[in-house]
Amino acid sequence: MSQIRAGIVGCGKVADMHAVALRDLDEANFVAVCDANRDRADRFASKYQVGAYESVDEMINKAGVEAVLVCTPHPMHELPTVAAARRGVHVLVEKPLASSLEACDAMIRAAQDGNAKLGVVSQRRLFEPVQRMKAAIDAGKIGKPVLGTFSMFSWRDQAYYESDPWRGRWETEGGGVLVNQSPHQLDLMQWFMGEIAEVSGYWANLNHPTIEVEDTAVAIVRFRSGALGSIVTSLSQKPGIYTKVHVHGSNGASVGVQTDTGASFVAGVSEIADPPLNDVWTIPGEEGYLTVFEAEDRARFKSIDATQHYHTLQIQDFLNSILDDRDPMVTGREGRVVVELFTAIYQSNELRRPIEFPI
Repeated sequence: MSQIRAGIVGCGKVADMHAVALRDLDEANFVAVCDANRDRADRFASKYQVGAYESVDEMINKAGVEAVLVCTPHPMHELPTVAAARRGVHVLVEKPLASSLEACDAMIRAAQDGNAKLGVVSQRRLFEPVQRMKAAIDAGKIGKPVLGTFSMFSWRDQAYYESDPWRGRWETEGGGVLVNQSPHQLDLMQWFMGEIAEVSGYWANLNHPTIEVEDTAVAIVRFRSGALGSIVTSLSQKPGIYTKVHVHGSNGASVGVQTDTGASFVAGVSEIADPPLNDVWTIPGEEGYLTVFEAEDRARFKSIDATQHYHTLQIQDFLNSILDDRDPMVTGREGRVVVELFTAIYQSNELRRPIEFPI
């Protein structure tokens, strides 16, 4: 089998999941890592027996990488992505694609100019309950999607924000719950519901006085199809309750998934403790399927490391997109939609009016 010479940019907490995937996948030849902190790069490289470098250009020049996985904090995604993509090196970026639309556009242009693949991590699309929902919606089993909801009631404590100096600050994190904890479900909502026409929203910091960014946001979405959506996302419910995405159809049927139970896991710190499950399924003739789905998903959860498994599947898809010369599962342009969505909520809060798309 052909292999892609791959490297990792940024050796923080999430990088271990990417490194394990690259180490174990047949499609990958994991050869290098780079980090602005050379000591951290050296330690990480020693753990995985690969080369350590201080810049993307050095890693490309000396290790000959053909693809890089960007695992830096969100506002730092742009520079390594542009540096790699403009030289024809393919890039998979941790979520979100960036913290600003300007950065997204620079990354997309660099990939176009360098004829490089650009993808963004959204591994919750690969959850089996999510796949079921997408298949049912695409098959017309709920009619047309007319109402979508995303609800997250989660928690982050002070220790979380103190675990890395970049957390909780506008300059170094780019935002709060919208930018960091919500991109997966924002992605699922727009994947299920279609193109967005307009967003109205508000954000607030309800009970985290030591951070600058929001811990809670609410929004109403109007889609181009005429469908509506609602977003309630918060890190203010101790110790965390659930995260859900539901879609209701024109024929009255509904499908839904609870992607996370309690507080969502923190990469490199905690693990996924409970399986994602379909929690609503009222498709005519399929009302009794929930019990079967749950049994299947709980059995599967016991047989895999769910924290690692879905990351590995998406990284494998990205490597195969290079080998097969096709688009990756989630492209840079799709990743940009999530950034446009949370940007619209921030702008709507500031301007006190709806924001029309495209921004």
